[in-house]
Formats: sequence, C-alpha cells, structure tokens
Amino acid sequence: MSNNTKKYEFTGETIEFDGVTLRQIRALRDIPRHNIKAGCPGGWVEHENNLSHKGDCWIGEHAWVYGNAVVYEGAYVRGDAWVSGDAAIFGNANVYGHARITNCAWVFDNAQVFGCASASGYSWACGDARLYGGFSLAGRAIL
Repeated sequence: MSNNTKKYEFTGETIEFDGVTLRQIRALRDIPRHNIKAGCPGGWVEHENNLSHKGDCWIGEHAWVYGNAVVYEGAYVRGDAWVSGDAAIFGNANVYGHARITNCAWVFDNAQVFGCASASGYSWACGDARLYGGFSLAGRAIL
C-alpha cells in the first residue's frame, strides 16, 4: 500500500503490555468525522491489521487495539478503551471511556460501549444499543 492511500503511520513510540508490543499511530490525513487532523497522534496497535486504512475509522490517542482485533468502516475507539482478541468494531460504532471489548465480541451499526462497560465472548452490541456503566455483555448475548 503506498503512502498516498495510507491513513496513518507509526510514530516509532512503543509500549509493552502483557508481552505484547503496541505501537503508536499518527494520522496522515484529516478525518473530519472524528475531528482528527493530519499529524495528530493516535492510539496504540499491535500491528497494521488492527486499524483499516479505508473509511473514517480511528483509534484515539490513549486507546489500545491488539491481538486479532479490528477497527474499520466509520468506527471510533477512544478514551482509555481496550479492544483485543478477535473483537471487531465497525459500522458507525463508538467505544470509549474505560470500555473493554474482548474475545470475539462485535460492536457495530450505531452501537456505543462506554464508561466501564465490557463486551466479551461471542456477544454483539448493534443497532442503536448503548452499553455503559459497569454493565457487561458476555457469552452469546445480543444487545
């Protein structure tokens, strides 16, 4: 993929977490939908497959996405949120605050997971769902 089509680059900054090296990203172009300007630092990913270069998706400066987790389309992960395992955040979904999305959980459509809420297992937060506070969605649950 040429630099002309890439949305972000790695800054060279790394952190270690539970045996995993996370690398910080930086925007290469504006993403007006999420008020991101070219040059702004972004969040932390384990590898380039964690955040798509297509669409308006983004990972905010303090958020972490690692493992086989993916963020794509117009989704936004920010705050101190963590997305890991085989989780997927897509559509117009928002994950923020101290939210944790793990294992094979999906957050999509216009769903929002925030506060200290979590989704894990094979759960789905979709449609216009709002998962917040200390609420947990687990197993094969759909919200």
